[in-house]
Amino acid sequence: MWKPPQRIRHPIPEVRWPTAREAAAAMLFSPLRHGPLALAERTWVPAMVPWRATGDGFVTPEILAWYERFARGRPGALVVEATGIRDVPSGPLLRIGHDRFVPGLRELAATVRRASGGRTRLLIQIIDFLAIRRRPAPEKYFGRYLEITDRHRAALGVDDESEVRRLLAGLTPEALESVLDERELEALRFGARERVTDMEKPHIRELPRVLPGLFAAAAGRAREAGFDGVELHFAHAYTMASFLSALNTRADGYGGSREGRVRLLREVLRAVRGRVGSDFAVGCRYLAEECIAGGSGVEDGEYFGVELARAGMDFLSLSRGGKFEDARQPRVGRAAYPYTGPSGYECMPTAVSDARGPFGRNVEPTARIRAAVRAAGLATPVVVAGGIHGFDQAEELLRAGKADIVAAARQSLADPDWFAKMRRGRGAEIRRCVYTNYCEGLDQSHKQVTCQLWDREALDEPGVQLSTDGRRRLVAPDWDES
Repeated sequence: MWKPPQRIRHPIPEVRWPTAREAAAAMLFSPLRHGPLALAERTWVPAMVPWRATGDGFVTPEILAWYERFARGRPGALVVEATGIRDVPSGPLLRIGHDRFVPGLRELAATVRRASGGRTRLLIQIIDFLAIRRRPAPEKYFGRYLEITDRHRAALGVDDESEVRRLLAGLTPEALESVLDERELEALRFGARERVTDMEKPHIRELPRVLPGLFAAAAGRAREAGFDGVELHFAHAYTMASFLSALNTRADGYGGSREGRVRLLREVLRAVRGRVGSDFAVGCRYLAEECIAGGSGVEDGEYFGVELARAGMDFLSLSRGGKFEDARQPRVGRAAYPYTGPSGYECMPTAVSDARGPFGRNVEPTARIRAAVRAAGLATPVVVAGGIHGFDQAEELLRAGKADIVAAARQSLADPDWFAKMRRGRGAEIRRCVYTNYCEGLDQSHKQVTCQLWDREALDEPGVQLSTDGRRRLVAPDWDES
């Protein structure tokens, strides 16, 4: 992952934990209700991809154990990982693009309900993504993948296709820049990647016609499986976020202006609501800022927040960055990963940071978006995430009106019981995230995600699930509540 040039090492802040009496009176542990979104408290475990599904997208015992462990901490809400809405292969990621996935998802919902005593609301994040290919070896790219055109023939002065391919393979990187166009160079150096602006491709042109129905069908399956709601994934590097992006130059009414860029998202919400009704929570996760050159800024985020709230979202969950445009070049045989560049760092900063540091980096942009939503006369709850690690930090931003709900991914992974420990006045027992992004490194390698603070502990414990290499436990040890 990219690191800021300043490389300032920030210590994990000293914090004060509440007594049980303080926690009982805290806004963090107070209920929230907005339409069908009804939370016992304002704590939220956001979606994380643990790489535990089957290769064809089904729920596994390891998936059940992962979510059961978070549910035992009884957060207000728990969001299941990004789950694909299409019935297409996508590796060991959950899928919801066909009815055959519903039984496993139903078991997952029942597991969380049982483990939390019915206290935790369970949402599932549903996502669409476009094709991205692995970075090819040059000989394969020139020998098989590159489409040879008259432009290449003219540049090399050769008509025979096999000879064109041979000559291209022998050119220096500098010489290739005068023969290949920008997208061809990207396909060689990073792997080919589809964009929502590839209007020459019929399936890309048709996305606005196809996606509302796919999202609606997926949301209907989520309801059938027993979830309390869905979180529409409009963030980071994926299809819907790409429609929102300032880089979206589509000229068909679904790009260009802010109004055009948000149009498809409103249509998706309308289709989803038509399928699941008004008593099922439907919210979204989107970016407060893209954090890339030419990308959307917080002013765009304010506009989108108001429009999506006005359209009827039950919550807005804010993230930042995580884009392909500035991703690090992958090794040959690997695909580009959208959290490896500066925008990825903005999404998941580490304890080695710039002067701003990693803690609460998304708070002020989120606060601006919430203020814009409130100024428009809308009461839609706003979820803040990003380096939230302590009680006072969370409580103060809630009381200051910077957010309505506090989400913590890495800290919840470090200690799935941390909200419960705070509620009971036992904060001194909390295992605190050290923000090294050990977990993110596993994610980037598509390995089962764990935390370095507990994954080598008590490996011989009866019934413990181990990683595929047998070296790590897959869920955090139990907390002795006695």
